[in-house]
Amino acid sequence: MAKEVKSVEYGLEKIFEGAQDFLPLLGTDYVEFYVGNAKQSAHYYKTAFGFQSHAYRGLETGSKDSVSYVLKQDKIRLVLTTPLNSSSPINEHLAKHGDGVKVIALWVDDAKSAWEETTKRGAVSFMEPTVEKDEHGEVVRSGIYTYGETVHIFVERKNYSGVFLPGFVEWKSEYNPEPLGLKYVDHMVGNVGWGEMNQWVKWYEDVMGFENFLSFDDTQIHTEYSALMSKVMSNGNGRIKFPINEPAKGNKKSQIEEYLDFYEGPGCQHLAVATDDIIKTVSGLKARGVEFLPPPPQAYYDEIPNRLGVHRDMMKEDIKKLQELSILVDADEDGYLLQIFTKPVEDRPTLFFEIIQRMGAKGFGAGNFKALFESIEREQALRGTL
Repeated sequence: MAKEVKSVEYGLEKIFEGAQDFLPLLGTDYVEFYVGNAKQSAHYYKTAFGFQSHAYRGLETGSKDSVSYVLKQDKIRLVLTTPLNSSSPINEHLAKHGDGVKVIALWVDDAKSAWEETTKRGAVSFMEPTVEKDEHGEVVRSGIYTYGETVHIFVERKNYSGVFLPGFVEWKSEYNPEPLGLKYVDHMVGNVGWGEMNQWVKWYEDVMGFENFLSFDDTQIHTEYSALMSKVMSNGNGRIKFPINEPAKGNKKSQIEEYLDFYEGPGCQHLAVATDDIIKTVSGLKARGVEFLPPPPQAYYDEIPNRLGVHRDMMKEDIKKLQELSILVDADEDGYLLQIFTKPVEDRPTLFFEIIQRMGAKGFGAGNFKALFESIEREQALRGTL
């Protein structure tokens, strides 16, 4: 059983005070999905989530083996990539995993240094430092493998003024529904196999210089039927946060086991994207057909004032409206947060999205775990996978 190594209240500034960051990360550059039909997937993310047409690479630009559509909303960039022939290795990924996240790209000032620092510490190289050029300048990219077949690409774009990357052109479309207030990637969660969480925690510590600033064991994350363990990894400036989940023994199959079964291995379970107005954002998402997990019982919302504690007076949102939208609330010593989780956005019960609004809180909704996982279990029961 994992032990909680640091409490929710333990601030990042205390962890990283005086530490030397050998891998400075500026933020999330883009997230690339391998999908079966990029054109249709792009239409879905535009229609349902409010992403905008941004860039394109395909046959018209000279790419003969794959096509990619880039979508943007504020600081979030999604890349949807599909193979154009049966010989593409992307097909192997799709056949095994289905649609899902392949690349978590990280914005850096020096992609060559990032690759050298991580590979000398044990990372397996995915892509050696490569200079890509066009009339707008140059981008340097490099990459390493992380859990499963997931990849981190380091992107250095300080000498580039183009729309996205060399090889891409601006994607002009008359169909761009209004954005829905999604701002940036707050965190991304990875699911790994039995007994693998501590291995990947150590990997992020040793290879990328991350710190484990939050840990939850199966005594904290459990229901009557299932349990899991989780540790949250963060880089030196706190801009990149990767929780890592592992299944734990329970009476029935947990959501992590279900993911591993259908994704057929470790991978990215969900993207948490931030908003400044979760009520407006979620209302818009629901109006466009995005499906969310069912709400917790009435007692959950009755307890919200007690859960907020000293922060109850600073809460501006109407609890009845939160209940109407099934939005969850939690608090730590720094403030409170509001969050909600979609149902899986693929036919396989794998990838989903979290919408989160932070009102000072640095945690991840630990007080919501029980209610959240009970909602997920109700969905698993309907799928026959609990």
